[in-house]
Amino acid sequence: MTKAIAMISGGLDSLLAAKLIKNQGIEVIGVCFKSYFFNEDNAKRMTAQIDIPLEVVDFSEEHLEIVRNPKHGHGKNMNPCIDCHAMMMRYSGELLKKFNADFIITGEVLNQRPMSQNKGALQTVKKESGVGDKILRPLCAKNLDPTEMELSGLVDREQLLDIKGRTRTAQMELAEKWGIVDYPSPAGGCKLTEPNYSKRLKITLENTPTITKRELELLKIGRHFRVNNGATIISTRTADEAKSIKELLNENDTVMLAKDFSGSMIVILSKDPSLSDIEYGAKLTARYSKGKDLGVITIKYGNYSKPLNKIVEAAAATDEEINTYII
Repeated sequence: MTKAIAMISGGLDSLLAAKLIKNQGIEVIGVCFKSYFFNEDNAKRMTAQIDIPLEVVDFSEEHLEIVRNPKHGHGKNMNPCIDCHAMMMRYSGELLKKFNADFIITGEVLNQRPMSQNKGALQTVKKESGVGDKILRPLCAKNLDPTEMELSGLVDREQLLDIKGRTRTAQMELAEKWGIVDYPSPAGGCKLTEPNYSKRLKITLENTPTITKRELELLKIGRHFRVNNGATIISTRTADEAKSIKELLNENDTVMLAKDFSGSMIVILSKDPSLSDIEYGAKLTARYSKGKDLGVITIKYGNYSKPLNKIVEAAAATDEEINTYII
């Protein structure tokens, strides 16, 4: 029986591509990738809707190196899409052997994304992957030259599609036809496409020779401030963020809270912060508390997991003080 590996991003397009090939009586096995910047949650939910198995590949460390130094550059933010797709293709090529599969399916649509899905980029990925002759893009196949899978009759080209451009009307119509109702927005999934996260990551990579998983996770939470001496201060925005950040903190981190008012948790990523760090952190604590309009208020602080038994008085940070260090 003909067998295909479908690269599942967790979005709608890749699922539709897999379903299109499955409808030709071809066995389809999904593969998704997880890294520090995206995970497999959406892919699991999506593949369940068309009843195909899913193989999860963790390539976090290798992907981080590509984010640092992409051969083909970054996109609008910190997303190295061409290099990332080529690496995914290489991994998928290895899975062809593991599953004794015949070819690889992707959900790419010609000209949907200006950097990574124009004709030149698709050709670059095909070449860099090392498995170019095994790649089939079912959603836009009729806009591209026939692959060996189509020429040999392994896949019926007439049942493939000619979608192109940024409109998603055709995809949404297919989803409705096939009863696929649970899918994320096109912009979701990869943190590297988010401007704020990308800015924080860029600054961190430029100033940190080695970066840990904890540091990458902390970049996703709250408001971030980088003060003159390079210290990072985080202000949580919601109760959920406060809960999430507690799972990442240790006794080397300093926590600040308004003594008599509810509000943001402030974290200084330092066991022994400088006096200026404490003063600025206290101003942030006052600013993001219910007592921000009451003048000077009392701020308590200390190392995480220990009593917050140190006290400092502070007035709320001004807009200028916020804007000077926020990233």
